[in-house]
Amino acid sequence: MSNNARILVVDDEPSMLRYLQTVLEVDAYEVMTAQGGAQALEKLKKEPRPDLVLLDLLMPELDGMQTLERVRQIHPNVSVVMLSCVNDTRKVVQAIRLGAQDYLTKPFQKAELDAVLSHCLGARSTSFGSNDQRGDIEDLGDDQFFVAVSPSMKKVRDQARQVANVNVPVLLLGESGTGKEVVAKLIHKFSPRANRPLSKVNCAALPEELLESELFGYEPGAFTGATRSKPGKFELCDKGTILLDEIGEMPPALQAKLLHVLQDQQFSRLGSRTTVTVDVRILAATNINVQEAIANRKLREDLYYRLNAFTIHLPPLRDRREEIPLLLRHFMALFATRYARNPLPISPTLIETSMHYRWPGNLRELENFVKRYLILGDEAAVLSEIEMKQDEVAPSPEAARAASAKAHETGDLKMLVRSIKDEAEHDAISHALKRTKWNRKEAARLLNISYKALLYKIRQYNLDQQT
Repeated sequence: MSNNARILVVDDEPSMLRYLQTVLEVDAYEVMTAQGGAQALEKLKKEPRPDLVLLDLLMPELDGMQTLERVRQIHPNVSVVMLSCVNDTRKVVQAIRLGAQDYLTKPFQKAELDAVLSHCLGARSTSFGSNDQRGDIEDLGDDQFFVAVSPSMKKVRDQARQVANVNVPVLLLGESGTGKEVVAKLIHKFSPRANRPLSKVNCAALPEELLESELFGYEPGAFTGATRSKPGKFELCDKGTILLDEIGEMPPALQAKLLHVLQDQQFSRLGSRTTVTVDVRILAATNINVQEAIANRKLREDLYYRLNAFTIHLPPLRDRREEIPLLLRHFMALFATRYARNPLPISPTLIETSMHYRWPGNLRELENFVKRYLILGDEAAVLSEIEMKQDEVAPSPEAARAASAKAHETGDLKMLVRSIKDEAEHDAISHALKRTKWNRKEAARLLNISYKALLYKIRQYNLDQQT
């Protein structure tokens, strides 16, 4: 009986081609072979195309990586599994970045090959042959779920699965509220460390001294009030995973110490001369512009390159609007259960209004919107809130001044107050950021607003470091 899957095997060794063709045909796969990258690319251009490619990494002339890049251009949706006699973590990461779905080290057992084929071909059928959205929600425990309906979030999910088994740091980039912590939990769940601790530390929430003791622990007498030994998160997460959220806000001195941990997996507690060795996988997340942070020396370049073994970019909600209807229903069911209330209907009007709103706070703002709707029980009230926010997009300083001039001419008091407020708020925030050399945590303190509120205002007024 046919497996209904066609596999292209690419290897420069005739003996390996014969072996793989034999074992695959025994399992009723349709098999095509190519002795080298160039021949493989020619076969990919013709029909029928394969569903999966087994691609050798080390080949003369056109090697596996070069072939993989061109395969992706010719047939973007085909699953690719890399084969190599060398277990090189850097090559694994590079292959995943280029779009490989899995990796096998020669010599491999038949059971290993079967497991990889089952995973890759199963994932293909799930991604392209099913409309059941329940398969697009991954339960992570503690009332947290990963939702992937859009192509961009399915790509994020696939990247998380692929990198989970490779013991390298992962850098999660994206705006505030896009779900970086959820992706970290997804990586941890898929990894061999899943039964070990996963701990999160917000680097922006603690002053330097407390952050250092939180991460690395301390000994008695290390500072005033330290009366006993206390292990830090790195020790408590031994054999597990740690998520360093808002890594761009970590003080430079601690960045240097973290770099040492990444290099040697060793550190010392505060007040101790003894070295502690740990086995911890580090995930880091930030919403900052990394290149600007490096240029302004807020983020060490060597630390960035250590953390950047693999990067996952999370798109904002406005770039994956097709997920909004599912997310609305999902959050309604989740919070109705949590708060012991009857779920409220998600009407076509509510969906349409939500689809046209930009959601600057991303998933976090959408969650809070559903909570308010559930608590108030008034669809019209929450929809009017969205419509008001839609109108509250701040104008540029020039537009604000023009509005102010118009308000003076027409005598419109409401418009006048609004324009003065916008201009004053823009100038105050811009001044605070310049005064602190764009240290946003310090600027928020000067302005007496929360760090998150400042981030929202920066986006609202389209401020940048050239402002």
